[in-house]
Amino acid sequence: MRTDLIRKTALTAAGLAFTGGAIAGPVTTAFAAPSTSKPVTQTHTDRKGHGERELGVRYEAQPNFYYCGPAATRNALSVQGKNINVDDMAKEMGTTEAGTNSINDITPVLNKETGKTDAYRSVEISSPDADAKQTDTLRADVVKTVDDGRAVVANIAGTSTDTDGTTHSYEGGHYISVVGYRDNGNTVTIADSADPNQAAYQITVEHLADWIATRGYATS
Repeated sequence: MRTDLIRKTALTAAGLAFTGGAIAGPVTTAFAAPSTSKPVTQTHTDRKGHGERELGVRYEAQPNFYYCGPAATRNALSVQGKNINVDDMAKEMGTTEAGTNSINDITPVLNKETGKTDAYRSVEISSPDADAKQTDTLRADVVKTVDDGRAVVANIAGTSTDTDGTTHSYEGGHYISVVGYRDNGNTVTIADSADPNQAAYQITVEHLADWIATRGYATS
């Protein structure tokens, strides 16, 4: 599949399929205080024949460079009206300054806080680039999860370009929340804890699938 993703190193499916990530480099002012952050969106758009839907997020930026896993999970759970402390979640996920190791460390926390043992499951995209079947599965998973009133949490790596032409680069790995979709799931809405100035953006599902490639995501 042709994409705009750029990877600095070749990732092996066996070794890095569920590798977590922390944003490389020092913490900067991009990580604003959570109390001053505004929601990505405050309304629920009714879906029309699976055409589009967007969930209300009580957005918070991550407090440091390695809390992207807990922060993405917190933002995802906020669409269900939950407000869980990121430090508590970081402990449960085993988050360190190296990041959160795996989407498999996040899925159990999502299930616990959702109150159902089977609310979420982990899906792996083990290849270096997502194929058409994997992309179609991701699209269906995003639509179903959002229609269920939940957000997807994805482990990503590399650089991609959103629908406005802005690039987002996480060569060391990152976690994001997927909180909505348009055009029958061909375009998805991202809540990104890394920078409150770019808290929300849209990306094609093909680009998201390749961003997740060699890693995984948590979905209904």
